[in-house]
Amino acid sequence: MIDLRFALRQLLKSPGFSALAIITLALGIGVNTAIFSLVHDLFLRGLTFENPDRLVIVEAEAKERNLEHLPMSIPRFWHFRDAQTVFSNIAADTGANYIMTGAGDPVQTFGAEITANYMQTLGVRPILGRLFCPEEEMKADVALVTDVFWRTRLGSDPNVVGRSLTLNGVATTVVGVIKKPPVAWWGPDAAIFTAKPFQLQGMKHERLMRGLSFLRVVGRLKPGLTIEQARAAMPVLAQSYRAQWPDNADNSWAPVLVTAMQNALGNLRDPFVLLLAAVAAVLLIACSNVANLLLVRFSGRRREIALRMALGASRRGVVRLFVFESTLISLIAGAVGVALALWLVSLAPTLAADNLPLEKSIGLNPSVLIFTLALSLLTGIAMGLYPAWQSSRADLVDGLKEGGRSVSGSKGQQNFRRGLVAAQVGLSVVLLAGAALLIASFVRLSNQEAGFKPNGIWTGIVGLPAARYPDNAAIARFSEGLQSELKNTPGIETAAMTDGLPLTGSSSASPYSRAEGNPLPLNQRPLGLTRAISPGLLNTLAIPLLSGRDFNAGDGVDKPLVVLLSKATAQRLFPNDNPIGKRMWFGTDNSTGYLTEIVGVVGDVRSLKLDQQNEVEFYRPFAQRTAPGMWVVIKSNAKLEATTRLVKSALNQIDSGIPIIQPASMDDIVAQSLGQRRLTMALLGGFAAIALILAMVGIYGAVAFTVEQRTGEIGVRMALGAQTADVLRLVVRQGMSPVIIGLVIGLAAALALGRLLTAQLYEVSATNPLFLSGTAALLAVVGLCACLIPARRAIAINPIEALRNE
Repeated sequence: MIDLRFALRQLLKSPGFSALAIITLALGIGVNTAIFSLVHDLFLRGLTFENPDRLVIVEAEAKERNLEHLPMSIPRFWHFRDAQTVFSNIAADTGANYIMTGAGDPVQTFGAEITANYMQTLGVRPILGRLFCPEEEMKADVALVTDVFWRTRLGSDPNVVGRSLTLNGVATTVVGVIKKPPVAWWGPDAAIFTAKPFQLQGMKHERLMRGLSFLRVVGRLKPGLTIEQARAAMPVLAQSYRAQWPDNADNSWAPVLVTAMQNALGNLRDPFVLLLAAVAAVLLIACSNVANLLLVRFSGRRREIALRMALGASRRGVVRLFVFESTLISLIAGAVGVALALWLVSLAPTLAADNLPLEKSIGLNPSVLIFTLALSLLTGIAMGLYPAWQSSRADLVDGLKEGGRSVSGSKGQQNFRRGLVAAQVGLSVVLLAGAALLIASFVRLSNQEAGFKPNGIWTGIVGLPAARYPDNAAIARFSEGLQSELKNTPGIETAAMTDGLPLTGSSSASPYSRAEGNPLPLNQRPLGLTRAISPGLLNTLAIPLLSGRDFNAGDGVDKPLVVLLSKATAQRLFPNDNPIGKRMWFGTDNSTGYLTEIVGVVGDVRSLKLDQQNEVEFYRPFAQRTAPGMWVVIKSNAKLEATTRLVKSALNQIDSGIPIIQPASMDDIVAQSLGQRRLTMALLGGFAAIALILAMVGIYGAVAFTVEQRTGEIGVRMALGAQTADVLRLVVRQGMSPVIIGLVIGLAAALALGRLLTAQLYEVSATNPLFLSGTAALLAVVGLCACLIPARRAIAINPIEALRNE
């Protein structure tokens, strides 16, 4: 405790040194804590289910047709459920929207239709009431609600169990309250769950049984069984399904098992591995900076060390004393870093624009705080141990001399300081090169033509309850009526409907085949991205019509089926022919599907991602391929709020019981689609800027200290005739030598680690020589500037004064 108090007094006696060291380390510890918090929230905490590592998702694929991550159809699920022997429980769900009425204004909520055993499969237990009973599946209008929905929408009603809610026009009884599921599983707004998973609004049962796939299937592995053993059992199930349902569209798909965490997080692991490596580099740079400062500080206290040892202090005691100083610095920096981390994690959901499965408010939980404490302690010990040990090796007699000239440290200490500078520069090269590549990639992607014009476009979702809109004809009448009302509304230029808006993640696919020649069997057909659009959508989004005609009012429910192809689709399916007038099969009905005539070709649209071209994309008339959930697309010069009011007024004229969901501008949707890339770019760019500043400070500090300790030598040189240019060259050469070594090492590392960035880049090579050479040049200039300032101080030395002091 005496040593600890002395270490604290020493830090207070040098406020400048202490502040610089604390700020430097706080930056490194803060960004590490922030990224660890995000990684913990996404990867380490896991899904908040019972033994989530035992949960697997049963998907399908057909690699020969480039089909991956396919959901399940109803008959396929039933077959796997009844025939499998590897799961203790297997369940299915599909996303759903609910309109709650009868309690003020209509409220749109989200959730899922689930099998009765779904929550039991996940290991979820009710907070109030009970879960679904097996006999309620597809037969009873019952619901589970989350605790968040119970508190915010139902006022924490203590009698909520047994309470009736009107959902989609149907009286539904609440049977239980459950804890809000993790965001990664159903998204941030899931609130209600009902037990009718084997139906789709407007879809006949016969069609659903043809292999239409829309279910997510989750299974819990039996005790003692591994996922590899479960995978080995899947081909037998697929073969028996193929024999039982030989005409179904999905009977040729191969089953695939992935862990629940893999399914929930998708391809997020690579960018976060990149960020973890980046923050580790920032921390290493910060530690090397402070270690350099400590080595200088401890070397300057040689007389104190010599006195302590002369009075009987052990070398171990001296080392402990100095390590206490470095650890105190690190712990204080850790406390400051926590405040920085809190600020950074609060920005993450905004920067990610809802493209990451993050809670809307992320905090620093006990695990993260323990990580910060451990990191601070280890950092303090690691960066202080070597400087303290080296300084304690000073010669006792030489240290007691007043005018000892060896205070610059031994040759080993000097080499150590130069090595730290080289390491800082090398790590900074890697970070800056990575940040430059990501920024260039993001700029190119942001400027990528999407195939439509988002300017002045308002969008919102309208969901139709099955009780009032039970079939395709009713949905089509609503769509046509709303579109007509919107067109006659002052302030609205054009209006249209679609079942899937570009870059929103809403998409569906249909089996397709050319009708000429020998059409492919249904179970061998590829899936093509298919959107239902109303007349006028192409004009509203400025998607060019390249040939043929657009849809019109004549393409109704009972009219001949028609389709538009994208340009890429026409080139792929009809490479040497005019597709207009040709016919195609779509869907899963009657072993062939729907025979449809091609009436036009439109420009390509980047519907799924800005960095992904769609090889195949079809457009069908909304009246001929209806959906109960539709996007309303408006072109208007009014602001978002004003346009929302106009649309709501028109909607009230058709059905006042339907709310507008998620009103937004198309510009915002395009920006949100880049959320994950924006977060990665912003964080890595910020880390690179911190690394550049720390490297500059480190180079400057090392050279400045060398100049200060060599004042006498420089005075002698100048007294013996050395010119100003000679001294300048000497200082700059010695200061830049570790910088050049660091540049070489950093460029080699940047080239070697470029493959980590490849998946994050768009139309930019990870080994782009322009960016790598530019990064090296920038750091060389920064290093030169950091050397020139103390070098100018060196040439200003008065030889007589220097020799007198010596």
